[in-house]
Amino acid sequence: MNALLALWLPILLSAVVVFVISSLVHMVFEWHAGDYSGLANEDAVRAAIRAGNPAPGRYVMPHCDDMKDMGSEAMLQKYRDGPVGHFTLGPNGAPNMGKHLGSWFVWTLIVATVAAFLAVRLLGLDHAHARGAAKLVGAVTFIAHGFGTVTESIWMMRPWSSSGKYLLDAALYAVGSGLVFLWLWP
Repeated sequence: MNALLALWLPILLSAVVVFVISSLVHMVFEWHAGDYSGLANEDAVRAAIRAGNPAPGRYVMPHCDDMKDMGSEAMLQKYRDGPVGHFTLGPNGAPNMGKHLGSWFVWTLIVATVAAFLAVRLLGLDHAHARGAAKLVGAVTFIAHGFGTVTESIWMMRPWSSSGKYLLDAALYAVGSGLVFLWLWP
């Protein structure tokens, strides 16, 4: 615990750097803007979903309760007829960006803390290991922020081009975090 206390500044600054890079990526460069499309008949789709009164959560269509049913002719026809998709519904109301940004910052702090913990446990606090610690922090940061998007492309139909952009984001976060820890390693 004392070692992590010695790393409070790089942990905090790393989280801030990731937050700033993320803000630039999403609000200035907007390279994820094309990752999301609207439906031509959005109002009709919204009305149909609203009529079903679903609770917030993750949904798949077509849906079957048992994997054994996926091979049935009726289910195969639903897949052929389409649409096939995964979607998430949130609670009604305007998104609370403050809550989302606050949660994102807490997540960046958690990732930086775990990365620092692993680096200090594996390499110690000796300044001679600063470069190795920075590389390890960068690798952990990249994995934590990037690998989940690959799973989304494999299982949830997220376009691979979108996952590629999120992996690039994660690489930028990793470089930023690594440089902070290289600079501030005791």
